[in-house]
Amino acid sequence: MNNKPNYTEAFEELQAIVAEIEGGEISVDELSDKVKRAALLIKICKNKLTATEGDVNKILNELESTEEIKEEE
Repeated sequence: MNNKPNYTEAFEELQAIVAEIEGGEISVDELSDKVKRAALLIKICKNKLTATEGDVNKILNELESTEEIKEEE
């Protein structure tokens, strides 16, 4: 998998890592690398969610502005 997965890929990989950790399937030697990868995946997901929230808020503000203009007419 590439270093910069999209949100869905990052989330799915993160779920797999969590399942491995919970299942005790990871050796102590691998644990550090998995935790580092999980931290990166969390950051990718958080950034995407924040960007999406900003986009949605922008759209809602534009819709609100359009409604206010129509009400004034």
